Amino acid sequence: MGASNDDINGTPSASAGSPGQVVTRFAPSPTGYLHIGGARTALFNWLWARHTGGKFLLRIEDTDRARSTQGAIDAILDGMKWLGLDWDGDEIYQFARASRHAEVAFDLLERGHAYKCFATAEELEEMRAQQRANKLPLRYDGRWRNRDPKEAPEGAPFVIRLKAETEGETTIDDLVQGQVTVRNSELDDMVLLRSDGTPTYMLAVVVDDHDMGVTHVIRGDDHLNNAFRQLGIIRAMGWPVPVYGHVPLIHGPDGAKLSKRHGALGVEAYRDEMGILPETLSNYLLRLGWGHGDEEIIDRTRAIEIFDVAGIGRSPARTDQKKLENLNGHYIRAASDERLTELVAPMVESRVGRELAEKDRDLLRRSMAVLKVRAKDLMELAEGATFLFRTRPLDIDDRAQALLSGEGASLLAATARALEPMEWSAEALESAVRGVSEEAGVGLGKVAQPLRAALTGRTTSPGIFDVLLLLGREESLARLADQATAA
Repeated sequence: MGASNDDINGTPSASAGSPGQVVTRFAPSPTGYLHIGGARTALFNWLWARHTGGKFLLRIEDTDRARSTQGAIDAILDGMKWLGLDWDGDEIYQFARASRHAEVAFDLLERGHAYKCFATAEELEEMRAQQRANKLPLRYDGRWRNRDPKEAPEGAPFVIRLKAETEGETTIDDLVQGQVTVRNSELDDMVLLRSDGTPTYMLAVVVDDHDMGVTHVIRGDDHLNNAFRQLGIIRAMGWPVPVYGHVPLIHGPDGAKLSKRHGALGVEAYRDEMGILPETLSNYLLRLGWGHGDEEIIDRTRAIEIFDVAGIGRSPARTDQKKLENLNGHYIRAASDERLTELVAPMVESRVGRELAEKDRDLLRRSMAVLKVRAKDLMELAEGATFLFRTRPLDIDDRAQALLSGEGASLLAATARALEPMEWSAEALESAVRGVSEEAGVGLGKVAQPLRAALTGRTTSPGIFDVLLLLGREESLARLADQATAA
């Protein structure tokens, strides 16, 4: 399997690719759900690895012990599996590698690329206050960069800082952003190891990427500035520089950064609350900021075939609920009736308050061909099927009840009499209902409306003849008789 968390010898781990092989990674922090922005980043990394015949690795960055939870880890792993984003080898847990991170910090210290800083918290706050007062950038001023550690009080706590380059500039040839250059004078001597001996995020990420053999770092563009700082560690250690690709973040339909006010943010909400299929969300996220001509419907096989990092745009993509619904409708229609039944059955059971028997599940499966034609999500599919399993006499909603009085009641009674002797086939049922409408001198809809209300308790349903066929003779006539009795 993959690299062990005890693999701290500084060589690429067993999960690393062979020479020349692309190795990507997804490295979420387990402080909550799997965000759709993170899911898209994982998808891009997964596709690039699969497209190139490379490897896709998963690292859980759980160094923030106060906020990292097992529940969040489980949610991330569950979301990844639901989306079909399988990773190569075992997932790596960053916290377990803290001793390896510290080892590199002391290695840099030994090489002269880092130094001990004994500045106290009070001194650093005073330094920042002066910088704010003088309207200067807030950055460490290098006060211990060239001092002898012996000048510090014996036993004084210290951090280890990287001795960053101060002259010239650094350029990253980014796969998405193009060439980006930063003056080295804008980068300060960042902390690598805290005074309690724990590594910082900046150090841990670089060490883990190297030890895992990562060749391509594809992540959100909010990490672009970090890349320049992390390059200082990579170059100081003499390690290979990965290829970077910084992807614009996802925005809401109004162009603002995606937030809770724009709706669902976590993958599990799309699955559990919105009834979205995994292939839908995968296709949707793929097209958020990446394109291939005019193709909109792109299944997983096709995505692996055509995906290229070069297709990622430089501008933030905007969410589009209507496009998501249309995609989901497409994939629902393409899904097998058996699969949809398994997904929808628990939702129907919660609505009717009982477990579906085997014959009920068979009926549900037979209803899928009719119901899935117009459903845009699984919740809609479940709601459309619920009338089949309601207990008689049906609970009739107010709008449906209004159709069962006056002319509607008489048309319903005539329809019940016409259906009683009929063969229970689509042709015979349609003939009987049309005969009632013609005899009454009204349109077919005038007859179908009270019939639908009596059979389903609602004003919307699949086609009325499909409803009659799915319910069957006995149940259909019994529901019609209930309304005649109620009248």
